[in-house]
Amino acid sequence: MYRVLIVEDEDIIRKGLTYKVDWLNNNCVVVGSAIDGNDGLDKIKELKPDIVITDIRMPFKDGIIMLEEALAVHDFETIIISGYSEFDYAQKAISLGVSEYILKPIDFRLLDIAIQKTRKKIDARQHEEKKHEYLHLYQEVLDVEALSVHSTYVSAMLDYIKGNYPHRVSITDLSEKLQVSTVYLNAKFKDETNYTFNDFLNRYRIIKAIDFMENSGKLIYEIAELVGFKEYKYFSQVFKKYVGYSPTHFTK
Repeated sequence: MYRVLIVEDEDIIRKGLTYKVDWLNNNCVVVGSAIDGNDGLDKIKELKPDIVITDIRMPFKDGIIMLEEALAVHDFETIIISGYSEFDYAQKAISLGVSEYILKPIDFRLLDIAIQKTRKKIDARQHEEKKHEYLHLYQEVLDVEALSVHSTYVSAMLDYIKGNYPHRVSITDLSEKLQVSTVYLNAKFKDETNYTFNDFLNRYRIIKAIDFMENSGKLIYEIAELVGFKEYKYFSQVFKKYVGYSPTHFTK
């Protein structure tokens, strides 16, 4: 669900925004409210909302200054609600990436449309972020595979990962096969690839998992097993570490 913070100094308007909007129907939840710009800045830092709905003219710190300071520490989308239609305010809001600007008195039909548009903007941004993380991870794996590996041991380790990633992979087994210590193998691998053996193994498995997600039609827990993770919870933790999203979120 999308996390919403309401920043409004007028009590009746703040409560109206909280209780007169069908937030659940918009897949949103109001995580908090603030009574002025200082309070709003503190709540943004604390609650990390996806959407901030704010007035401009407020005591202590106006909405524009609050947004400037808050966006420096947390990314979110903004819907501005104001009783003032001065062009300079609207222009400043646009420079901060605010795409929705609604005048008081609030037309809740227009607010609902603004919320839907803002959700689509968030979805589009997250899609681009996921794509970027995936491409970055994929390129890292390709870069290692394309290395002109100087050590026959490192070459053997890469081949071992590519050939055995769906199964139990143990550098101890490989060291016995190559008759070299695990300490030596790990050091050589890190020296030539800049990754530890287990780090690269996990990256490779996650790349394969994403390929299955996009092309196989299989369930996520089945994919976890196909790429060598016997426990789904651990797979989910590793996936989020490298991609930035849980497997379920990524497939959406």
